Order: sequence, then C-alpha cells, then structure tokens
Amino acid sequence: MRENREQQAYSQYGSGIYNHFKETIRPYIKLPARLSIFVFLIFLLVCSFVSTRLLDSTAILSGSAQKPFLATETSAHVPLDCAAFNLTRKCPAYFPTSISENHGGPSVSACPEYFRWIHEDLRPWAGTGITREMVERAKTTANFRLVIVNGKVYLEKYRRAFQTRDVFTLWGILQLLQRYPGKVPDLELMLDCFDWPVVKLSEYSGERPNSTTPPPLFGYCGDDDTLDIVFPDWSFWGWPETHIKPWENLLNDLKEGNKKTRWIDREPYAYWKGNPKVSQTRQELMKCNVSEQQDWNARVYALDWDRESKQGYKQSNLASQCNHRYKIYIEGYTWSVSEKYILACDSVTLIVKPHYYDFFTRSLRPIDHYWPIKDNEKCRSIKFAVEWGNTHKQKAQAIGKAASEFIQEELKMDYVYDYMFHLLNEYAKLLTFKPIIPPKAKELCLEYMACRMGGLKKEFMMETMVKSPAETNPCTLPPPYDPQSLHAIFRRREISIKQVESWEKQYWDDHNN
Repeated sequence: MRENREQQAYSQYGSGIYNHFKETIRPYIKLPARLSIFVFLIFLLVCSFVSTRLLDSTAILSGSAQKPFLATETSAHVPLDCAAFNLTRKCPAYFPTSISENHGGPSVSACPEYFRWIHEDLRPWAGTGITREMVERAKTTANFRLVIVNGKVYLEKYRRAFQTRDVFTLWGILQLLQRYPGKVPDLELMLDCFDWPVVKLSEYSGERPNSTTPPPLFGYCGDDDTLDIVFPDWSFWGWPETHIKPWENLLNDLKEGNKKTRWIDREPYAYWKGNPKVSQTRQELMKCNVSEQQDWNARVYALDWDRESKQGYKQSNLASQCNHRYKIYIEGYTWSVSEKYILACDSVTLIVKPHYYDFFTRSLRPIDHYWPIKDNEKCRSIKFAVEWGNTHKQKAQAIGKAASEFIQEELKMDYVYDYMFHLLNEYAKLLTFKPIIPPKAKELCLEYMACRMGGLKKEFMMETMVKSPAETNPCTLPPPYDPQSLHAIFRRREISIKQVESWEKQYWDDHNN
C-alpha cells in the first residue's frame, strides 16, 4: 500500500498544491603606536582576502551563484553563520534553548476556535498516555522521527518524502523553537509526509477483538475514518517546486489582489484551475466546463505543472486568480493545500463535498464561510450556487468576505506557530517515557538546513526565518469541546447543508417545469 502511494505521488505533483550575508565584524585589535603604516595596510589586505574567500566559499558550497545570504544579525537576532558551518559541518552552540528576560510576556489573545480540535485529535491517548511502544509502531509509514531534547532538534529519517515536504516541515519546526526558545518540551514523534491518513479507526475500535491503542502518527490531514494527528503542512513555509510563496507574504499578496477588482465587478462564474489527473472527482469536474451544448456557470482549467515549470509559472500566480465571484475547491488525492488560497480570495468558495480535513478547516461553517456543492451532481449543484449568488448578491458577497477574514485574521502565521506550539505541548504531556536522542539521529539547526540549499529553496528559508523570540507568549488554548457542544457543531453543519440542498431541489423543480 505504501509503495503504491509513493508511486502515485511521484508521478504527479500531488494534491496539495533576500537577505544578503553580512560578515561578522570582530572587535578590532588596537595596533601599537610604533607599528608602521605599511604593516597596517598589509594587515587590512590580509583581512580583506580572508573575508572574500569565506564569502565566496559560502556561495559555492550552497550550490548557488547568487550573492551570499545573511551571515549574522545583531545580538538581538538569531545568527546564521554558513561560513563556519561549511568548514566544520557542525551545528553551532549558540542555538537558543531558553528565553531572555526581555521576551515572552503575557499572551495578548485567545486562540481561534479551531484550536479546540487539538484536544479531539489527542483524545485516543487521553486515558492511556503514549508509550514508547506506541510511538515505535507509528514508524511503519512515517517519513521521519523528530526528537526535541533540551530545546534542540534531532532527526532520524526513514524514507524519502515527496519533493521537499519534509524539509520545509522541519524548517517550520525549527522556526517554532526560535520563536519560543525553551518553551517546547522534550518529545519524540513520528510524521508521515504523504497526503493519505493511514491510522484506521476500525483497526483500533474497542469492539474489535485484541484491539490495541493506536500509534500516534502526525500527518497533514485526517478524515472520520482515521486517527492521524493533524499538523500544519509544509506550504506555510513555501512550496518551491510550484513557485508558491511562503504563506505570510502570499497572504499579503492575496489581500492586495482582492482590491484590484470589486466582487460585484468580477466574472459572474465559478472558477477552478488545477491538476485534474490526481483524482476521479476532479476529472468529473472538467465536464462542468462551458460548451456549445451547456453552460453550467463554471470556468475550469487543467493545469499542466510540467509545462508551467517550463514557462516560468506565469499561469499559476495565485494572487492574480481572484477575478471571479465564485471559486471552486475540490479535493485531489485527498485534501489539497489550495483550500486556504481559494478561501482568501473574497470570492464565494464552492466546496465540493470534502472527505478530508486539515488542522483549521473543521471550524468552517457552510453558508457562513462557504457554499456546499454535491459530489454526485457537481455540475447542477455549481450552476445553482452561481445562480443563487448572482440573485442574492449581498448575501453571496458576505459569504466570500467572511471566509477571507477568517483566513486573514485566524490563519495568519502567528496562529500557525501557536497551533504547532500547543499541539506539541499537549502531545508531550501524554508521553509516559523520557525522550532520548536516537543513535543514528542528526542534530538539526538553521545552518544544517539552509546553508546547504540554493535557489528558491534557500530564498524561501531566508524569507521565513524567525530572527528573534516572540515578544509575547502563545495565544491561550481554549478548553476541549464537551459532547453536547461537539454534537451541536455537527448538527448545525448538517442542517445548513440540508437547507442548501432544499433550495437547490426547489430551483431545479421550478426550472424543469
């Protein structure tokens, strides 16, 4: 099964979707008054030569002909010394493992509602705790084991991940420790970098004979039939293979892109562009495109990533794709990282009935944040949604705006880091064993990851590097849902979807008559 997953992923791009070096200026040596000017000049020439060689070696070893990147910030910032790392190949001793007195003040905000799902994702181990044996069982499909001991990060890698998913996930975790030094507890975890959640609920049900406690496996998405622990995906720190920028800057680009065309002036159709080859449901969506025989109010386009890469990614700029009143989100192999980009567009997001969720989407509400689309009757459902929105323009515009505000305000990078922080902290509380550094593990640090990179990968790392600890503590984690509140959420979602289906049925009944 695992081999089939890997073959599929490597055959497609999957579903998902400059700072310059400053040399450290050492304290100068005060020359004796008797030293001749000639010797002084020789000294300066030697220093200049050594400095130039170090800078050149950094650029060469990184595999990039670009100007060298950031070498050292001021004392208030995290240094990144590639010249020293390239000579020693060892992580520097400076890595911050405790927070200074000037940082880490009281939290200024409560976490968004979706943080409450952290408790639900960890609920399978709430009564038993997490033993080392449970963690070891998660190794079956994991790409790597991550260990944090005394504020330092160690990696034991098991299998290759698709593209740089593992690299940018690990980079994000390093930035979390830079942001909150000394506050992330010791832990060990396994993470699967593929799309599919794999810890089947049915295999660990109490009704099954000889059932055991499930292995705690972190991944990027989940569904109602699995128990994988959902973690923010790699694309928040950039997706270089598709030229998709890191989330913080892209979010600003999307915000500016929304201002270019008012909702009322946008094309009154539903828009989608992506790779239809990754799933049957996306191939079915292509049939909803306008033709001489039928107009389903949809404008859908197949994106060939191979051709796009050769043409410089001119047709995949996400900030320039907010020109329609409606945008379609549809899953690929599983969930798709494109969902957050689509929701941020001010357009009404038409979500084809999803099977999977990521860490924040469980708090999205139908009719409030998006419009639900039937999976088995996509074309008819999309046509009605667009007709309804064009007839109820104010209500439709409000739905699109609510989704954008949710993404802009509740999914900003501050909250992504805080979600990671609280998830790892709550997970660590459940460990019944003392985390240890595996014999084959490598220590991870900024230099180990960034200094060896070149091109867009390095650019994205420099762009997302946390250069100093946060001024405040993470947001305050809300309490778990009680059973009644959780039931009310599911019930409200069900009622809203049935309401839309009722309107849609009435529309087609009237249309056919």
